[in-house]
Amino acid sequence: MLKLALRNILRHIVRTAMTLAVIIFGVASLILSGGFVEDMFFQLGESIIRSQSGHLQVQKAGFFARGGRSPHQYLIDQPDALREAIAQLPQIDDAMLRMSFSGLLSNGRSDWPIMGEGIEPDKEARLGTHLRITAGRQLVSTDTNGILLGDGVARTLKLKPADTVTLLVTTAEGALNTRELEVVGIFQSFSKEFDARAVRIPLAAAQELVSSPSANTVVIALKNTPDTESVAASLQARLDGNVLEVKTWQELNDFYANTVALYERQFGVLQGIILVMVLLSVGNSVNMSVFERIGEFGTMMALGNNRLQIFKLVVIENLVLGTIGAFAGVVVGTALALAISAIGIPMPPPPNANIGYTALIRVVPSVLLLAFFVGLLATVAAALFPASRVARTPVAEALRQNY
Repeated sequence: MLKLALRNILRHIVRTAMTLAVIIFGVASLILSGGFVEDMFFQLGESIIRSQSGHLQVQKAGFFARGGRSPHQYLIDQPDALREAIAQLPQIDDAMLRMSFSGLLSNGRSDWPIMGEGIEPDKEARLGTHLRITAGRQLVSTDTNGILLGDGVARTLKLKPADTVTLLVTTAEGALNTRELEVVGIFQSFSKEFDARAVRIPLAAAQELVSSPSANTVVIALKNTPDTESVAASLQARLDGNVLEVKTWQELNDFYANTVALYERQFGVLQGIILVMVLLSVGNSVNMSVFERIGEFGTMMALGNNRLQIFKLVVIENLVLGTIGAFAGVVVGTALALAISAIGIPMPPPPNANIGYTALIRVVPSVLLLAFFVGLLATVAAALFPASRVARTPVAEALRQNY
């Protein structure tokens, strides 16, 4: 029956080619759209990781939910020892300390409320590969009185590199402390909202301002992003959950989860549209082919073939057609994805973001399999109704079509 199905497909080259073109177009469209969405997820995640949060953060329990207004209440005791213990895990590339503080930044004429971080400059420079320095330079370990400003802070206070600013913060004991600092650079991260309030100074300067040798966060950079969940579970099992908590970059950035949910729904709608398109196009082609061959099927039934065999023949023909078309669609879609990725697609900054990016079409095995089976199943599904109808046609009526 498979041999007969192949012969039937090859009898009408033009119609077969048109049907295959529809299947190939649908499968290739799924691969390109799916690869584009996967690349967007990947680049968005890496931008967040490499400009703000790192892969994981270890904090005092409750800091993420309530520590924004009073970070001095959530200081980690002996943070250096904790960092060294965390860095022993083989999946971890680096671990660094951050101290959070809030206060006022003054240019001598006006003040601006800021959310600051004391950082280890050399380690943060290795992590922050997606942090764009728009003026000046990065902080370095010798910048004892240097400050790095978010782009929004610099624009609001009309500051540029080499300007002097005064930072006013509240110490851990509740007193006020000030320090004069020199602007060494201005940065843009992924988020406009973050850049509108963010400043960074060396960790030692932040500890001196807050009058505490502690830190709020251990930021962890992993060798491979897919290890995030497993390393988080391993760390949480080793740490006292009542004292310390481990947060993944997805948990720290709900914007990412919302964006993924939005685009996954849009991609699902696109899949549905392509599925309907393939169903209708292939269904129309199969209907025409079956209608023209009713006399042929009548002859087959008169010679002893039962209705089930006729039904199976039509379905197998479309199964073969769908397999060939879906496979060819995967080849064409993969080739197009590689060609487009070699060129790149310039993209504007996403909503609430500062930085645009060059999009690629990622060749993802799960997307290839999904596209293949959507094309195949849509083709087979399109054949079920005409196959059922021709199998129920009375033999005498079918034979009349030969005259």
